[in-house]
Amino acid sequence: MTGGAFCLERRQGERVVALTGSPNVGKSTLFNALTGLRQHTGNWPGKTVTGATGRHVRHGQDYLLADLPGTYSLLARSPEEVAARDLLCFGGADAAVVVCDAASLERSLGLVLQVMEVQPKTVVCVNLMDEARKNGVEIDLNGLAQRLGAPVVGTSAGRREGLEPLMEAVESVIEGRADLHPVSADYPTAVETATALVEPVVGETGLPARWVALSLLEGEPGLMESLRMALGRDLREEEPVAAALEKAQQVLTKSGLTGPVFQEAVAAAQIRKGAALAREVMTTPGGGPRWGRGLDHLLTGRLTGTPAMLALLALVFWITIAGAQVPSDLLSKALFWVQDRLTDLFTYLGAPGWLHGALVLGAYRTLAWVTAVMLPPMAIFFPLFTLLEDLGYLPRVAFLLDHAFQKAGSCGKQALTM
Repeated sequence: MTGGAFCLERRQGERVVALTGSPNVGKSTLFNALTGLRQHTGNWPGKTVTGATGRHVRHGQDYLLADLPGTYSLLARSPEEVAARDLLCFGGADAAVVVCDAASLERSLGLVLQVMEVQPKTVVCVNLMDEARKNGVEIDLNGLAQRLGAPVVGTSAGRREGLEPLMEAVESVIEGRADLHPVSADYPTAVETATALVEPVVGETGLPARWVALSLLEGEPGLMESLRMALGRDLREEEPVAAALEKAQQVLTKSGLTGPVFQEAVAAAQIRKGAALAREVMTTPGGGPRWGRGLDHLLTGRLTGTPAMLALLALVFWITIAGAQVPSDLLSKALFWVQDRLTDLFTYLGAPGWLHGALVLGAYRTLAWVTAVMLPPMAIFFPLFTLLEDLGYLPRVAFLLDHAFQKAGSCGKQALTM
């Protein structure tokens, strides 16, 4: 059974619910709305990653909510993603809530499919519904629930809308009252064949056998170590599992699906399935989805993605530098005009030279220079990057640079800070 070092401390009779989702989907806002002041911050079990837990009481039943670090995928690379994956997979949660952004549902459904593979008792929370409606986006929540085989609840956490139906759905999946039949991504035939060979022999683990089989075939070292710690044994060393893995690898090798290619094939299948589901349940004004898909191909394509990225980032920097020149000059003249008036005041008052030098020529002049030089470009640069984030382009930059950064022992998410 799973648990051990990854489990959160729970009280008697308390139910543990893991809140997960991509960054900037309102997950922490939802967590704050549900837990209020009943929160605790500390390191996750076995990790040096800070996380938050909080308690929610509904109809006399206590719930321990874990606000997991934001992650785009359970194919974890950063310490935050590893902590989120390990607690979700091995932390003994009674249910999971995957928070999605209603305005960009397609980007979240790939993660939903991954979470449902490891935790069948999953509730999908489509957040920011108010913002989506303002932009003319409509989502068929019932249709999405039928296609996913899991409860789907629309919320606007900032306005505290939809919280009661969300917790009702969580209660229903924990108590077994919900009709759960989680959908799976359509993996390549070789992947399905290999999984079918391994799945029957993994034995009792407390985890879905299909997910365990896929994880063993992926063989990512970090995940294998976490799986070994959670189970207290290495499945790959057990004779039936080792024999099945050998046969499965032969199937994958014939199809050229080994190593990173296998991971890419699995991830691509999940992304395609999520995109297809989003297209079936979303309605956007002016035929948005087709136009958006064409733009997405342009911005992330093999031939066009990198040139488009370089051109767009160069445009951002040019606007920042050129646009900041005039306000910087005006601000500099204004602030140094004030410096001259302060000098006149100190002279009029007969202040000693050392005091004038320390306060006016030292402290004030330094502050004036920094303000005049830094404030205008910052006032332009950061809103532009915020706009790119809101439009969903920064995750695409991370995607484009992920392969190159992996070679340096990093990941694409760190490209923006670099």
